[in-house]
Parts: sequence; C-alpha cells; structure tokens
Amino acid sequence: MSMLAGATLLAGSLLGATPAQPSEATPAPSAQPSDVPAEFGTDWHDPITAAPPVGRPSGRSCQVTVAEAQFRDFTPYKGAYAPPEGCGDRWSKVVLRMDGKVKGRQYDRLGYLHVGGVEIFRTSTPEPSPDGIQWSVEKDVTRYSDTLRRAQDVEMLIGNVVDDTYTGIIDVKVTLTFYAAPAIKAQAPATPDRVLTLQNGTLTTPRNSERIVAEVYATGSGGGCEEYWYLSVPDQAPYSCKASGGPYREVQIEVDGQLAGIAPPFPHVWTGGWSNPFLWYVVPGPRAFDVKPIEYDLTPFAGLLNDGRPHRVEVSVAGVPEGQSGWSAPVNVLVWRDAKSARVTGKLTAHQAGDLANSSTYTPGSEHRVDTEGGHRLTVAGYVDTSHGRVTTTVRRALTNTSVHRWADGENLDALDATWTDDQTTTVDGRGPARTTRAQRTYTMDGTTTIGAGDRLRTVLTLGDRATAVTTREGRRTTWSRIDDTYTGDAAWTMNVPRDQRRAVGTTRERYRSYGSGGCYDRALTSVQGVLTEDRRGC
Repeated sequence: MSMLAGATLLAGSLLGATPAQPSEATPAPSAQPSDVPAEFGTDWHDPITAAPPVGRPSGRSCQVTVAEAQFRDFTPYKGAYAPPEGCGDRWSKVVLRMDGKVKGRQYDRLGYLHVGGVEIFRTSTPEPSPDGIQWSVEKDVTRYSDTLRRAQDVEMLIGNVVDDTYTGIIDVKVTLTFYAAPAIKAQAPATPDRVLTLQNGTLTTPRNSERIVAEVYATGSGGGCEEYWYLSVPDQAPYSCKASGGPYREVQIEVDGQLAGIAPPFPHVWTGGWSNPFLWYVVPGPRAFDVKPIEYDLTPFAGLLNDGRPHRVEVSVAGVPEGQSGWSAPVNVLVWRDAKSARVTGKLTAHQAGDLANSSTYTPGSEHRVDTEGGHRLTVAGYVDTSHGRVTTTVRRALTNTSVHRWADGENLDALDATWTDDQTTTVDGRGPARTTRAQRTYTMDGTTTIGAGDRLRTVLTLGDRATAVTTREGRRTTWSRIDDTYTGDAAWTMNVPRDQRRAVGTTRERYRSYGSGGCYDRALTSVQGVLTEDRRGC
C-alpha cells in the first residue's frame, strides 16, 4: 500500500489554534506521563502550531465580519464586504482571523477566500475527532489594503462532502481587524497602491507603476497524484503515480510569452498525508494552516507593462504530465505607483534563462529507486525612469531539487528523502546607494512508511521549512533574518479493522525559531496520542 493509496483511504487535517503571544515566556503546563493514554481515543487536543502569532499594534482598532458559513458541499459562500467605520482608510495593520469547528468524520479540505476577486487567504482544514475540535488561524493581510478600502463582493469556499460516512460539517467565521494608521505618516507601512487580478489572462497596469510584484497561491491538491507530486516516478517505474519527467516541479510565470519568474512549489503535506492522519491531529506540517503565495518581482518588466495595453500573464507548473489536472495557481499583482509622475517609462535590459535541468533515473531491484536532480536559473533586469530618477532592478533566481525515492514491491516500504532550494538575489540601484537583498529558502522532506506484522502501518517523517534573508547597502548589512520551522512525527495504526480497533499511537513535535535584526522567537510543541505534553517558549 503506497503513501498515496493510504492518503486516499484516510485523508487528513490542517489549521491550528492561535498561538500564545511571544511575551508569555514561561512554559505552559505540560501533561504528566500518567495523563497520556496508551493510544488515541475519540477526542484529542485542538490543532495547534508553533508558528508565531501575528503581531498587533496598539491603538484604535475596528473589526468586520467577512464570512460566516457552514460548508457541506462545493457551493461557495457569497457575501458582501464594507470597510470599517471609525478607523479611517489607512491602516497600520490588517489581521485576518478564521475560527472553525467540525466534528464527526471528515477528510482534509482545501479552501480559499476572495474579496473583490483578490485571493487574500488559502487554507486547509483539520480532520476532526468524533467529539469535535475547534481551531483558528491568523494572517497579516495589510498588503491588500487597496482592495479593502472599497465595498467588495466576497466569495469563500471550502469544498466538502457530507454523507452517511463523512459527517463533518465545516463551520467557519472570518473576521478582519483594522488598526488605525499612526499620526506620523512616515511610520505607516508602504503597502501597494493597487492590487490587481488578471482579466481573461491579461494584466493592465497603471501607467505610472514603478514596482510590480506578482504572487501565486500554487497548490497541488484534489486527491490525485499531483497532491503528492514529490513522489511521482518516470513512466517505466512500477509505482502508483507516474509522470514522464519524474517528480521535478517548477512554478513559472510568463509575460507575453517570455519567462519572467521561476520558483519551486512548497511541498505541502496536507493532514491526511503519508497514509497517517495520526501524525497531524494536533500539530500540522509547516504552512498547512496558512498557504503562503510564491512571489515574483516583475519590476524589470515595468517599462513593457506600463504602455496602457493589456499584456498576457500566464502561470504554469513545469513537470506536470500533459492533460493532468490537480494544480491551482491564482495570481494577484501588487503595484506601487509613482505619485509624482503620470507615466513611468522603462526598458527590459537583460533576460538570461538557463536550460531547465531535470533528470530522474530509475534503478530496478528488490528495492526500487528513483534518483532525481533538477534545477533552473533565470536573470532579468530592467529600469524605470521615475520622478526621482532612473531605478534599475536586477533579479537573479536559482533553483535546485534533489531527491531519492525508494520503495519495495507492493510499495511497502515507501520512502523519500528530498531537498528543494530557492536562492534569489534582488538589487535595486537608484535614488541612493544600491540595495541588495538575498533570500535563500530550503525545504526538506525525509520520511518512510512501512506495513509490518498484523497490518501495522508506521510512518516516520521529518519536514523542514527554512529561510534566510539579508539586505545590504554599500556592502553593509542593514537587516537580516533566519527562520527554521522543523516538524518530526512517528505514528502507527492497524489497517483493515474497524475505527475503534486501530490502536493508533503517535508522537509529533514542531519547533519554530526565528531571529534576526527584528528580534527573536522560539516555540516548541510536543503531542503524544493526541495530548499536548510540551508547549515551551524561548527567547
């Protein structure tokens, strides 16, 4: 039985209780060993994540309910949004919060929230206990302030199926809390002036755009093989999910047919993943609660885009077999305008795209093996002539992916050890000393699923989400940060028996650490058989 087949049989969860504020430096009470049951029961701790909470400024705030719905099928919630009264139309921060509850039996479900056609939130849901769970997730959505200043249509969907077997109705409420901007304008955040969506696959930017960033919420999902794209194998290998080019995937964005940005998709593990929902009942994998968009700096193309005409912008996922579905990749475009100029002109000055490297080698044997190496490089540069002079932006991005996938006949054992890197350097030269920002992202997955005597399925898994960022001016470091979010899990259960005879056990841990010029955060969680046994905070 493969990880994929097991996930189809079981499915999983997502989303977590709002973390405690970082100021709570004392450890939370831990359960004593006697409080931990010998195996999972019919109830467990509400989902929780070690990721930091959204910081909230002091001062006046206003709250608006954006959506309140129960999801039983694939009918989207339709509503209306109106800006808050009493907090002005410029805000120092806007915080989205989704509160949810569900009980019974249900798969993990992927969902989105659109305001004025702009996707401001993508998420997934927890797999409930029979007695029911509650969870919440927060997100800083200040960047969408332009959209939120006007009355808008709202659409939200968490596609679901409720029948005699899958009984969980997903009940959610989404609010936005607005924090009034400070009196000193210089202290207000530099949010985009416009937030645009594509119209029939095209983009028309304001003619005075001086910075343009596209964001893509790319997720492989839907229950098919692209939900587990990192496990796919070449056609000649005897495995349940095949792709002619193997598991290498790359999210690409093009402007008028010209490659404008490259990035690896984040290897999400939804909470039914790896054949074992008992890994995820309390602590989900990184980014499961809040799906982060991939960002592409399109400023080098601003001179081309600012001509007042629509330009075709297309997103595709390289490596997906032709005709195979399973990817969603909605696009928002964030634009910063030159307030003192009606027209910003410019030119794309450099475009160097390397060859996409993608090699998957299948080695047969009693233990089958696929070794994959892939990567790509892209450099784009361009300038814009603004009211404050010529500004040149150069973006260099290099991707790598290595993985070793091993499995035995019958896909027992089934193991993957994979690493993805995304190294981007952006240099902005103009209006003072050149500023260079280097962002390095590394994603890792190392796991094994086996089925032993008595149909006992066991999964051991480690996931890593790491990033560093350094900004320099004239060779001097001005800001820096480092993030390390590591999840480890070990869970087992008995297959092919009634639910109450699975005798499931599981230990999961997550530690999220961030530090840099902006401060320090450190939180560690441990759960055993669904009981939270550790909630430790450092710094």
